[in-house]
Amino acid sequence: MDLKSAADEELARQSQAGSLEAFEELVSRYERRIYAFTAQWRCNPSEAREVTQDAFVRAFQAIAQFDTRRPFAPWLFAIARRRCVDLHRHFRPVSEDPLPDLPDLDDPAEVLARREEGENVWRLARRHLGDGQYQAIWLRYAEDMNVAEIAQALGKTQTHVKVLLFRARQKLAGPLRRAGRETPALAPATEGGSP
Repeated sequence: MDLKSAADEELARQSQAGSLEAFEELVSRYERRIYAFTAQWRCNPSEAREVTQDAFVRAFQAIAQFDTRRPFAPWLFAIARRRCVDLHRHFRPVSEDPLPDLPDLDDPAEVLARREEGENVWRLARRHLGDGQYQAIWLRYAEDMNVAEIAQALGKTQTHVKVLLFRARQKLAGPLRRAGRETPALAPATEGGSP
């Protein structure tokens, strides 16, 4: 079986059976996304890198407990979220080394335009939303998760997630209109760093 075309849950099943290559493919698929998610917790780049690495280590250690009948992404994001919470509970200074640039295969002009628009919207969201609302909006729009997956990742009920999303959209409607946007829709976040 070609690992590149396998579903995440199949790769997790193979990882449970001892395939390091299958887990490495999962890391390859999710490394940028988990880094971007952890960076939005107001971490500096080295903290986000450390939390990302720790999340994958914890996921590897706990892969046997993953239920392959469920989606993999919310499970992994829940681990990353817990690592972020732990970091903030037990804050310790780390180096400020920048994250190495990852190759970008898109047209540079398109990338810059998308990045600038996305960064502006996410900065606006960060200023106007509390942590819970911001995390819910991030997972919904940057990670394209559904309500059930967001609930699993955040450790909340689906109803709570719906309320978080509704209130976040309400809070952002006015600032987005003032910023010249008609629709309170969020652009995807940049892949390599904090939104």
